[in-house]
Amino acid sequence: MAQHDMNIANQGFPAFRSDLNNALSAIQTNHSGTSRPTGAVAGQIWLDTTNATSPTLKFFDGSDDISLATINYSANTVDWLDSSITITGLSTTATGTVLTLSDSATTSSVNLILDNQKEVRFRETTANGTNYVALKAPASVSADLTFTLPATDGTNGQVLSTNGSGVLSFSTISADGTADWDTTVKTTGFTATANKGYFCNTTSAGFTVTLPATPSAGDEVIILDYAGTFDTNALTINPNGGKIEGVASNFQLTGEREGARLVYIDSTQGWLAYSGVNEGTDVFSPAPYSVDFLVIAGGGGGGGSNPGGAANAGGGAGGYRNSYSTETSGGGGSSETELSFTPGTIYTITVGAGGTAGTASNTTGIGGVGSNSSISGTGISTITSSGGGKGQVYNTTRDNNGGSGGGGAGSTTDVAGGVGGSGTANQGYNGGTCNVNTAGAGGGGAGAVGGNNSSSTGGAGGAGLASSITGSSVTRAGGGGGGGNTAGGTASGGGGAGGGGNSAGTSATVNTGGGGGGASSVSSSYTGGAGGSGVVILRMPTASYSGTTTGSPTVTTSGSDTILTYTASGTYTG
Repeated sequence: MAQHDMNIANQGFPAFRSDLNNALSAIQTNHSGTSRPTGAVAGQIWLDTTNATSPTLKFFDGSDDISLATINYSANTVDWLDSSITITGLSTTATGTVLTLSDSATTSSVNLILDNQKEVRFRETTANGTNYVALKAPASVSADLTFTLPATDGTNGQVLSTNGSGVLSFSTISADGTADWDTTVKTTGFTATANKGYFCNTTSAGFTVTLPATPSAGDEVIILDYAGTFDTNALTINPNGGKIEGVASNFQLTGEREGARLVYIDSTQGWLAYSGVNEGTDVFSPAPYSVDFLVIAGGGGGGGSNPGGAANAGGGAGGYRNSYSTETSGGGGSSETELSFTPGTIYTITVGAGGTAGTASNTTGIGGVGSNSSISGTGISTITSSGGGKGQVYNTTRDNNGGSGGGGAGSTTDVAGGVGGSGTANQGYNGGTCNVNTAGAGGGGAGAVGGNNSSSTGGAGGAGLASSITGSSVTRAGGGGGGGNTAGGTASGGGGAGGGGNSAGTSATVNTGGGGGGASSVSSSYTGGAGGSGVVILRMPTASYSGTTTGSPTVTTSGSDTILTYTASGTYTG
């Protein structure tokens, strides 16, 4: 290893010979050294031996050293340091020559890139001519795409197919274009691969088959009941964001030994069933979905004042039935079981009217009973909430039962009175009792019994119940307050206040199912308050909501659910 400035001065022969040998040694060792040779000129190449086992070959450009390659003594390799190498007219005639790109000794990329749609050509044998088979990229590619080849060879007759993510595998295509069967029996949910058939066993429990996310026209999926249990535990088919028979909804296979063959056509119709076994009219049954409800009937009207100038009671709240979350129903009832709606089925929604206000009359001053609210339709048990009991007036026969009972009124020796009406079980509480004839009792509410009167003060209406089925807490179905010299108060839930002194009863808030307030007992010229109309609220997964309604319900959303609030009668198509 030596370096020399390549300048041989005039000198005697021995010195000249030594100087010349040093210069020749420097040339032989590529000017090896740990720094650039003294007197180096532009274009000079030298070997930097700072790393003794892997020196670097450098080129001096007149001002800077450019590193060209490292010489790996251990591996006996030359590692070129330039980031890209262009080889023009690369050719070889050596038999068995292989051009290898490898990154085993470096972390840099060694991908082979062919720009501008250039081809990789595979030419026939020279003896046969110069024709070739070529591969090239399309003119435009929206994103990078890599195809990964299978790890093993397929069997005779199989073809390469993709999983939609660039991973290729061998599969068997039958003569009619459908795919081979996956012979591993499925017992839990899975995502199907296009052009495959599956044996599905729902003996233990039903599960969901999710169709391919990005199908192409003509792709097929075949499903078959392995154990004859689809009728016991249905198999659900999820279109994975697409459609089945034009509907963006899950479908089910529900027949024993049922099978279905689906073919994808487009985004409008999605997957169509064109062949099946044991399927009846249509191999698919629409998958039902759960719907929570709150059904409140119309509240009873409050009693009007009468010539006797005595007690007039508040109306009872409409019956209150609720399935949402763990919220209770009226009268201390537990939360009910949600409904199961079937796509395509029409469900009738009835919203009950509030009871009429009692007039100022000794015989006709009794408030009106509220009307029932309900949900009905094929395949479900009708949900009916009973109208609220009417508010009684002094000296009339007691018949004020309802969803929540109407309040009791005063009595004479020959007319039964005083006791409040009974609420319907799991819908509302009883009305209050009239202890004296100078004031009326409060109507029962969904959440509490109506208040008894006290001396000449009317009883307060029974409290209503709060529900968050719409996404926020709202209290409804409170009883109406009794009338008296001092008015009976209202509890929460929309019930009307009783009349006090010389005043009419207050009407309940509409669409709360609250009871109307009873009229004042001082004068015979005041009416009771009208009962509040009812309301029906449905809450369902937004993914299942059909969007088909009548009756103009208010449509809102909360989280992943859609809420329909019916303030008038109408329908919903599942």
